[in-house]
Amino acid sequence: MVERHILIAVDSSENARRAVLFVGDFFGCYEGFQVTLLHIILEPEATFFRNNDERTKWLATQREEAQKVMGEYKNILTDAGFPEDKINVRIDSMRAPSVADCIIKEQDEMKCCTIVIGRRGISKKEEFIFGSTSNRIIHEAKKCAVLVIE
Repeated sequence: MVERHILIAVDSSENARRAVLFVGDFFGCYEGFQVTLLHIILEPEATFFRNNDERTKWLATQREEAQKVMGEYKNILTDAGFPEDKINVRIDSMRAPSVADCIIKEQDEMKCCTIVIGRRGISKKEEFIFGSTSNRIIHEAKKCAVLVIE
């Protein structure tokens, strides 16, 4: 585990933005922290697209939108006091059963000591049927702290 390496799993939601603001407010004034902003593009099955060109265009659009959001989040962290060289931005596209699986895999590979995620506003019924990304990460992440920001 890498001490003081925080993984912030983000998307373009307001809750993800609050998670970034929380990390900036809480850790930005301290030295020695490294932050990785992680955005997962969950790829649909290959049969979702008519051809490979359509898939390539879809991925390019998703990456472009993610880059804009990540730039904003990086600015929030630098404004909060994080040195620019201590902020990593990762945009990964994966075919996996869930976003939670992707986040946990990335945390394990990077050996981050903390995962920070925004809580998605879903109803109890939706959570029961589909499951909650944050709930799954809380229960399945190993050797790290998990902060869920509402």
